[in-house]
Amino acid sequence: MPAPKIFVDTNILVYAHDTTAGRKREIAKEAILDLWNSETGVLSTQVLQELYVSLTQKIPSPLDGKNARAIIEDLCAWKVMVNDEQAVLAAIDLQVQYRLSFWDSLILEAARRSGATMLYSEDLSHGQQVEGIKIVNPFNT
Repeated sequence: MPAPKIFVDTNILVYAHDTTAGRKREIAKEAILDLWNSETGVLSTQVLQELYVSLTQKIPSPLDGKNARAIIEDLCAWKVMVNDEQAVLAAIDLQVQYRLSFWDSLILEAARRSGATMLYSEDLSHGQQVEGIKIVNPFNT
């Protein structure tokens, strides 16, 4: 039986590449390495887009476009969910039902569609279950 898939939110990936993130960087890098080794990591186009912008514009020591692109290209080896029109509509339903932000709802919908059983995120409540997906904040464990 294959290992369960784990969806990764943007913030975990940003910490893994932010040289100023201290202990969070260490934890995030370890979590990402485990996902590489187990081949269980899942992302979405939204995560890749947000990661590029964060790495090149939002972290204290931004990466240049070429280095950020190389990171994104590597992550494209993972299963990447494309957010189509049905995903957007389903995310709206999740937002209304669970009173989450639309962007978090879109992450959850991509995770649900991927078959992931867990979502690594700092943005949602650690331990919460949404649509069969357990939210795990790697920094709380």
